[in-house]
This record gives sequence, structure tokens and C-alpha cells, in this order.
Amino acid sequence: MSSARIRMLGAATAVLSVGLLAACSSDPATSTDDSDKALSGVSVTVGSKDFTENILVGQMLAQALSAEGADVTDQTDLGGTSVNREALLSGDIDVYPDYNGTGWTVHLGQQEPSKDRQTLYDDVAAMDLAENQIQWVGLSPFNDTYGFAANGDLAAAEGGFDLQTMADYLEANSDAALCLETEFPDRPDGLILFEEATGFTVPQDQIQILDTGLIYTETASAACQFGEVYTTDGRITALNLSLVADPGVFILYNASYTWNDAIFQENADVYTRIADEIFAPLDAAKMAELNAQVDVEGMDAEDVAADYLKEIGLL
Repeated sequence: MSSARIRMLGAATAVLSVGLLAACSSDPATSTDDSDKALSGVSVTVGSKDFTENILVGQMLAQALSAEGADVTDQTDLGGTSVNREALLSGDIDVYPDYNGTGWTVHLGQQEPSKDRQTLYDDVAAMDLAENQIQWVGLSPFNDTYGFAANGDLAAAEGGFDLQTMADYLEANSDAALCLETEFPDRPDGLILFEEATGFTVPQDQIQILDTGLIYTETASAACQFGEVYTTDGRITALNLSLVADPGVFILYNASYTWNDAIFQENADVYTRIADEIFAPLDAAKMAELNAQVDVEGMDAEDVAADYLKEIGLL
């Protein structure tokens, strides 16, 4: 073989080798290096309660932490309030979203929570940290409190309702029905607050006890004139319902992320920043819109959460 031929083969082999090395080392599609991300090497277990809104808010955090490089164990939709709280206290989960009103009345056993959202947050956060080493992080603009909705046609005919005019209507119309969940008549933050504020005790024969979902559909169809609702539920705007105006009778339920403090302190600045960025745009209208995408449109909660994070620049 001639020396020229040998040089040509050598050059070709060198070019091919360089090309292969470049392809192996620089193809962005095959790169999985998260070492430059803020939570690289961090493991976090995220829980949530078992209803749409709390699952969504939990998913937002889980996906945002993952995007920052964390190894996230997804325990959203874990169960009710007590299940999540016990899991947090025992270390089975590191964080889950909860509500300040729940923290004050249920977890801390206190009465007469502040009607100011920031004051209530400060009170809950300080006491829970001191007594239980639980850190409350972030504060949602939305307040997912108890409330009532009226049948939309009735509300239109009556010019809308507030709590007092709702009580007046029930008193004047003995055949009108108020539909409630099983525990609402006996909760300290439930029906009693309405009755104390309006001076009207709802007769037992005007109360119908229904499952949560049925309250919405039965009130929309006028089988119930009024129904107990959660004020950020997407079905209020999707169905024939009109929210009864509340001048501040029911307890505030703004959301925060509740963290095991020892875990939180390891990356406090990052966790606080993520919580603040998630919550900042989440007013009542936005939260209701996202809830409706799941409960009315049938979208998956993970997808709705991901779309929201992309919208605000966290994915």
C-alpha cells in the first residue's frame, strides 16, 4: 500500500474518532447532568391531602423541586388531614400543603383565629415551629374556606345573596333546603358560625345531608336552594351556582407548605423561593380555574400542575 494511501486512511480514522467522541460527550439530548442545579443530590418526600386542590398544590411543589434537581418521592394524594400531619411528624414525608385555619384550630387546638391572613399565618407558624418543629413556608393569596352557594336561577331572581339575606330567605321559605356535608353541622368552624352571625338557627327539617359532590349538583339543579361549598372549588363557576357573599364570618384557610424544620433548614432559601413563586399568582380565581380543569374538564392533576409551572416559569 502506498504511503499516500496510508496517510489518507489514518486521517479518515482520526476524523471519525473525533466525531464519535464529540457525539458521545456533547449531545444535549443524552445529557443527564443535574450537578449544577440547586437541589442536586437532595432527596425529598412530598405528600398532600386527597382532594383536588391539595393534590394540585402538592404536585406543583413536587415537580418544581424535581426541576431544581431534587430526587422527589411523590406521596401526593396520601390521605386526609390527620394522615398527612402524622406522616410529617413521624418523618414519613418531609412536606405537604396545609391551611392556616386548620393549623390553628386542629393541629394547635386554638380558638378564635385572627381574621387577618398575615397575622394568622404568623401566629400558626410561630407556635407550630416552637411546639412541633414544623415550618410553615409561603402563603397563598387564595382562601379556600367554607361557604355557601345558592342555586344560580334563584340568586339571579333575588339579586344575589349574602349570609344574612340567605338566612332571611330560609326563614321566610320553610320549604327551602340547605344541603350540607355530614360533619358541617357539628364543626366549630361550620354551621354554627353562620347561625351566630345571622341570628337564625336552621331547622333540622330544612337541612339535607349529602356527599360533597352531590351538594354541588343538587344545588345547581335546585333540589337544594343553598349548599355548603369550598370557596375555590371550580364547580362553582362551572355549574349553575352563585357564591353567597361572606363578610368575614368563616375562618381563613390560606395555604402554606408545612415542612419538617430539620429538612427545611438544609435548603431553606431554595424552598422558600419556590414556595413564594408558586403561590404568588394563586388567587381565588386562578385556583378555582385549575381545580375546574381537574374536576370539570377531567384533566390529570399532574398535567394541570405542570402547565401552571410552565406558565409561571418554574418548568
